[in-house]
Amino acid sequence: MFGHKKKKETLQYDPGRKTPVIRCSICNGEQVGGLKDLETGQFEEVMLIRTTDDLLRFQELTGTKEIPKEY
Repeated sequence: MFGHKKKKETLQYDPGRKTPVIRCSICNGEQVGGLKDLETGQFEEVMLIRTTDDLLRFQELTGTKEIPKEY
């Protein structure tokens, strides 16, 4: 409680097999952050991104500053 620093939470994934991606809807602008499998193209949802704070949180989780968007 007091005197304990909160440990940074990160996603555990293999960067050789998966990459962080933000999937955006053309119709309503909804954004979902997730991991895309490089071999199969399968998308695994991690979190809904509604605000800039959500985007920063997703970047912190993945340890990546530049995350590509897919439409």
